[in-house]
Amino acid sequence: MVMWKIKCSTCSLLACRSDHNETRNCSERMMWKYSPDSDPALRIYPVNLGDEGNYTCEIASSAGNFLFFSSLTVIVPPTVTLTCDKSRVAVCQVSAGKPAADASCIPASNHGTEEEVHHPNGTVTRVSYIGWVNSMLPAAACLVTHPATNQT
Repeated sequence: MVMWKIKCSTCSLLACRSDHNETRNCSERMMWKYSPDSDPALRIYPVNLGDEGNYTCEIASSAGNFLFFSSLTVIVPPTVTLTCDKSRVAVCQVSAGKPAADASCIPASNHGTEEEVHHPNGTVTRVSYIGWVNSMLPAAACLVTHPATNQT
């Protein structure tokens, strides 16, 4: 018998259990990756933020009882926008990333401010405002780094 117990933010307890060649209590997105008799790997597709949590695999066989623990952290890439408003302020917005992305405007300015908003689903939006005091607005870029991407 193989059973996965899951404690996540959107479920109190979900169990995928295999006995007598029967699978019970799995969700539509959580199933066995292969046959639980040969490989007890759990497949979650598509994964979402609510799947984040602690997972326990219990295996009972003639060789004994075994417990395996795993923690799932979901990483969400942010959406990036760079705009310039009428008051000559460049706005770099890095929206809904998890964890929060690092963002900065290039070129740097002494006339900048930043805001950070933490959303209920665990994602974070960061906004950088960079203003220029002279009449010439140089070309601007938004430099973003995040673990969901291997790009800058």
